Amino acid sequence: MRREPFGMSAGASRLSASERASDGGSRYRLRDLFTPLDTLLASGGDPRLALDPNDRVNAYGCAASPEPELWNFASATASTISQMAYDRAALAREELMHKCLFDEVEIAFDARCEDMREELRGHLALSSRIDVVFSPSGTDSQLHALFVARAVLGAAPVTIVVGADQTGSGTPHTARGHHFSTMTAGGMAVRKDGAVTGLAGDSIAVPLIDMAAGIAMRTDADAAVLRAVETSLAQGRRVLLQIMDSSKLGWRAPSEACLDEIARRWPRKVQFVVDACQARLGRRRLRAYLDRGYMVLITGSKFFGGPAFSGALLLPKGLSRSIDRMSAIAPGIFDYAGRCDWPVAWTTLRSRFERRPNFGQWLRWEAALAEIGSYYAVPGAFRARMLAELAAGIDNMIALSPSLRAVPTAIEKSGADDEEFAQATIFPFTLLRGGKPVSIAETSAVHRALARDMAEEISGSAADRQVAAQRCLVGQPVRLERQDGAPQAVLRLCVGARLVTEAWSPDAMQTQRNVQQVLDRIAHVLVKIELLLDRGAVAAVPIKPAFEV
Repeated sequence: MRREPFGMSAGASRLSASERASDGGSRYRLRDLFTPLDTLLASGGDPRLALDPNDRVNAYGCAASPEPELWNFASATASTISQMAYDRAALAREELMHKCLFDEVEIAFDARCEDMREELRGHLALSSRIDVVFSPSGTDSQLHALFVARAVLGAAPVTIVVGADQTGSGTPHTARGHHFSTMTAGGMAVRKDGAVTGLAGDSIAVPLIDMAAGIAMRTDADAAVLRAVETSLAQGRRVLLQIMDSSKLGWRAPSEACLDEIARRWPRKVQFVVDACQARLGRRRLRAYLDRGYMVLITGSKFFGGPAFSGALLLPKGLSRSIDRMSAIAPGIFDYAGRCDWPVAWTTLRSRFERRPNFGQWLRWEAALAEIGSYYAVPGAFRARMLAELAAGIDNMIALSPSLRAVPTAIEKSGADDEEFAQATIFPFTLLRGGKPVSIAETSAVHRALARDMAEEISGSAADRQVAAQRCLVGQPVRLERQDGAPQAVLRLCVGARLVTEAWSPDAMQTQRNVQQVLDRIAHVLVKIELLLDRGAVAAVPIKPAFEV
């Protein structure tokens, strides 16, 4: 089976491994840099990233180029790329092309990836001792975390997934060391849910929703986690505990007290990894996790608003030493990483991986870093104040809407480590008609209709049609099972970094006007939802799966 080099455009010709070796690979990949930027940004990922041939959007409803007219409140799912981020990706490509005139592609690319690691550490205020492993998505990074845990624990662990009902759809597969799609980011065809050679193991799901109490967080989450850890260790197994901070509904679990008890009772038998792919946590809390020796999964494509997908695994230095010294490597991990994904200092491990730059992954991270840098350039006091204003305004608007019912937030009592994220930034709600929940199918149709100009489908005043015409994204539906009733779907209004960045101004009056404009737009979105439900316009929307992928 032939493997396509990372970043290869769909229309590019293929070379065999021997042909690439004789060509040195560099000229072949240099040619690939001349692929149109939109194509490159949508390359080097699994099928979720592919653009629909008709509407030119991916599975999240996002195009590969900027759409400034589209209002985006979907940062728990994915965001459209901003013009600023798109321009940075274009400039980064030009700069790499220039450097490749004087050096091999892989050497120039490797140096740029190392610079990006340093930039990401700087934006997140992390020590230079923290290592960064890049990947095409947070789901790929979960496989990297499992690979690392096996090296650190010295055995195949059982993965305990906290919040298994509110994490990525690929997690049930990656937690067991299985393929999460039919195609890897490197272009290798695989069998979904088939074992990744050398990584396969067991997993235990710890859901967070109390199905008997409606849509609410279970009160015994800590006890459930402790039972799962104790039972697994009693069976003689090591544990990789994937904790949640935060979930699709903005929930965090288990508590810090629970984590402390696990560390005290079972030292060196449990490796922790934090699912922080939403990136909705303060930088102090992020550093605290790493100081405890935890691995942390993040992405640049959720809260920060970079284009989907861009994943990273953050590792404290102590773990990286164990990894670089490992002798046996799970063969399947070679399908999920290239040499440039690993830090330059890991010379032994890197030498065993192919030199195959993933241009799409790199450019998406370039775009994400533009957003992350812009966000943290905004004064912290303003970030905290704006998130607080938006949280109060959104809560109030949802409470006043006759067709929306808020899902309770369930974040552990916040402290100083949460910084601006002491405020909720994900606002989940169910849809109602006549006081009764709307079906899953209609909720999905509303989600799709929000992203379309629905003026022709709405009968009413010119003002109503103007509201219906505005295209907007909210977080994709999340399916929630219920113990004594039909499943429900939850939509989400999401506050992302770009809203803060674009609202900030040294002029206090202008800033306040900007914040009010954001709240006005959110009100507009809610009015459009009301119109869609009231006029039955969603019947005109084609039916297709719309759950978070």
